[in-house]
Amino acid sequence: MQPSEGKGATPLGDRKEERPSKAAGIIAIVFIAVAVSLAASGIAVWITTGSQQMRENNKPDYDGYAYELKQSGSVKLHTLVTEPERVTLEAVRGNVSASRFYGINGGFFYNGQLLSIAVVNDQPVGGQAGAYGSGADNMRVPRGTLVWDGVKDQLSVQVVSNQAELAVSDRDHYWAQGGISMKPKDEAGWQQQIEKELAPFPDDDRLRTAVVYDAEGHLYLIVTSTKTTLAAFRVAIIASIPTIEDGIFLDGDGSSQLRSFEASLSGDGRRVEQMIRLARKDEKL
Repeated sequence: MQPSEGKGATPLGDRKEERPSKAAGIIAIVFIAVAVSLAASGIAVWITTGSQQMRENNKPDYDGYAYELKQSGSVKLHTLVTEPERVTLEAVRGNVSASRFYGINGGFFYNGQLLSIAVVNDQPVGGQAGAYGSGADNMRVPRGTLVWDGVKDQLSVQVVSNQAELAVSDRDHYWAQGGISMKPKDEAGWQQQIEKELAPFPDDDRLRTAVVYDAEGHLYLIVTSTKTTLAAFRVAIIASIPTIEDGIFLDGDGSSQLRSFEASLSGDGRRVEQMIRLARKDEKL
């Protein structure tokens, strides 16, 4: 507050008025310094508290991905964009949104058994190699399987029945996720292909999940929060990723689940058996 300048003030009075003015200035400077310090402390506390809350909520720190939310028509796409070397497969045995990992649901399953290939370095993630429901096979028919060849750092979709049929450079350096072929560059043949692969309920409005890659090898883990047909889901993905190269559909409806720092989608709350997950910071795959 500025001192008033009364009429007829004596020189002594002027000096007396000057002292509180200087004191007020000093107080103001101290106040500003304290405010800045508190603000900085507040930022530090916020970061520390945020990290602590993440640890307490069993949400480890992740890097190496970007979250995107896009809408094409009525279809909302939640996407984790990453690189294939930052991804692995996990037998989660629970709801993805409640897991300690970031990622999305994986392949098909029934009664605790994996019905889709889910293999890392030639080892099925759901049990012993050769055991029923371990993730070594695409059950019933050959199906589209997304394969990352770690030696070539190359993604491909291979239509196979089991892990022995997978073409890779080094069987100790790859992962493979089974699903249903999407064939984004084959408008004439993709529907016939999903019929061959026995895609479940393609014409129903359901939650959907997919994993695709683009021409530069970036990986997109995609889950919808709106119900849609398989065809409309495919159109929305192609529209949102102009450089899409190939990909597969994964299990959907209540199994369509995602977890990241930015979003959490629990489907209908059900347990799923397997997921595609991001590597934790500093985790060696």
